Amino acid sequence: MTAKTHIMAVAMIATGLLSLASPGLAHKLHEKGAGVAVANAPLWVTPSRDWNQLSGRIGKYAETWTLDGGQLNDVTFYGGIPAGMPLVKERNKKHDPLPKFTAETLLVEVPELIERTYRTFKGIGSFSLISTDPAPFLGKDGVRFTYEYTDGDELTRKGEARAAIVGGKLYMITFDAPRLNYFGKTIADYRALADSATLR
Repeated sequence: MTAKTHIMAVAMIATGLLSLASPGLAHKLHEKGAGVAVANAPLWVTPSRDWNQLSGRIGKYAETWTLDGGQLNDVTFYGGIPAGMPLVKERNKKHDPLPKFTAETLLVEVPELIERTYRTFKGIGSFSLISTDPAPFLGKDGVRFTYEYTDGDELTRKGEARAAIVGGKLYMITFDAPRLNYFGKTIADYRALADSATLR
């Protein structure tokens, strides 16, 4: 890691901690053991530890939680994305259109949908899909996949996601964190959260 990257990483950590200290930035605490519906959907999770829901929404059907700050560990719930809709809110439909989930999208194509969404929405150039495996999710056939990408802050992030298509809608939970330290430190917490997910 270069000196510049190290300084940026320290600044990011400080920003993440500040976000949790500022009530205007981290709006809602979800307490351990309390089941809750997420992403304006019949998608329920029961956290195994306390999580913070970040203010604002990145999409009509999306919601983000964190433990230490959005840049340090980010869990995003996608609650029933209907056909014809992007995963997140488009900033500019004309100049930067986002890929859409469609009625023809197959489960094995969901990792590519995430990649194309991240490349446009996050403005990243480097994205690598590491693994894709069938894995039950929400009691249905699902997919689990892992990936890495380098964001604008020059830190390499690692991600893991679980997804299923139920009733023609896409349900997915993703976890993104800096590859060094934070991913390994909190991946078990994400997996416990994803394991608890149900549709009601």
